Amino acid sequence: MAASAGAVAAVAHDRAARWRRRLVGAAFALLGAALWAGLYVILAPIARALTYRLLALAPGSHLALAVEFFAFEAPKVLMLLLLVVFGVGVVRSFFTPERTRRILAGTHESVGNVLAALLGVVTPFCSCSAVPLFIGFVTTGVPLGVTFSFLVAAPMINEVALVLLFGLFGWKVAAVYMGTGLAIAMGSGWVIGRLRMERHVEPWVYEMKSGAAADGAGPTTWADRARFGLEAVREIVGKVWPYVLAGIAVGAGIHGWVPTNFMASFMGKGVWWGVPLAVLIGVPMYSNAAGIIPIVSALLEKGAALGTVLAFMMAVIGLSFPETIILRKVLRPRLIATFVGVVAAGILTVGFLFNALF
Repeated sequence: MAASAGAVAAVAHDRAARWRRRLVGAAFALLGAALWAGLYVILAPIARALTYRLLALAPGSHLALAVEFFAFEAPKVLMLLLLVVFGVGVVRSFFTPERTRRILAGTHESVGNVLAALLGVVTPFCSCSAVPLFIGFVTTGVPLGVTFSFLVAAPMINEVALVLLFGLFGWKVAAVYMGTGLAIAMGSGWVIGRLRMERHVEPWVYEMKSGAAADGAGPTTWADRARFGLEAVREIVGKVWPYVLAGIAVGAGIHGWVPTNFMASFMGKGVWWGVPLAVLIGVPMYSNAAGIIPIVSALLEKGAALGTVLAFMMAVIGLSFPETIILRKVLRPRLIATFVGVVAAGILTVGFLFNALF
């Protein structure tokens, strides 16, 4: 009887200890959120004080405009990245690669296109992992068109792109970019699926055995998921922060020295060939969202049209030339050309549509 009472007491003690750890964790989370919010709202005054008091730059000068832009945008974007990457990292803890494949395999193709594009937003895959992902999806029964919906969405619509767009343009442009990017991913996958181009996949891909991949259960408690989110911050923000600062620095230079409405001469709303030119320039470029979006922000400010800017950004992020080279390992040239053509057509449509509407 005494042993049984001791066991019950031990269980109660462990349960109380877990609750104490949870309360302490929640308290630290609330304190961190309050500190983050307090710092975020005073970034603009700090940037002005740094520019005009500490550095004593002349108001309205090119250098002052550039320095104030950088001093405000750089910490703002990095703070947003820290917050959102952590949150998305927690969400990602529910989606291992194997679980993602199982969700997509066996669904109706049209439903699969939608699910694949949505999963592409919250899964940590980029063009460098295109080949192993493609093989894994195809060999586990995911339809070809659904696989392409995922491959378009994953690099184009990710938390880094959305955070930067929100921080630099506001929630409306971020929502527009997300919606149009999802539409391109879903539509491209659906078209490729209708074309029945499986024969243009390299034969050795289908000869591979899918294997009984372990589920990789991943984190199961909220403490584990929080650690997963912190690891995502370390990996993602640790990799992209130089691109963020470099992109904002270029954007600051454009903000300070490029004359107002200069970009309207070849990227403005009235230049019909601006959208195709932006796509042609963007495809060969190799950059991620962290590097290109601050530059795009400055271009828009100097007179470039929203549709042209969105087309340029989507071409750089979603149709990079290096990704097509990587995909050549598993796809034949005709399928690669079809993929590029279909996605480019969607991007052009977005560019022309937004130039006409906005």
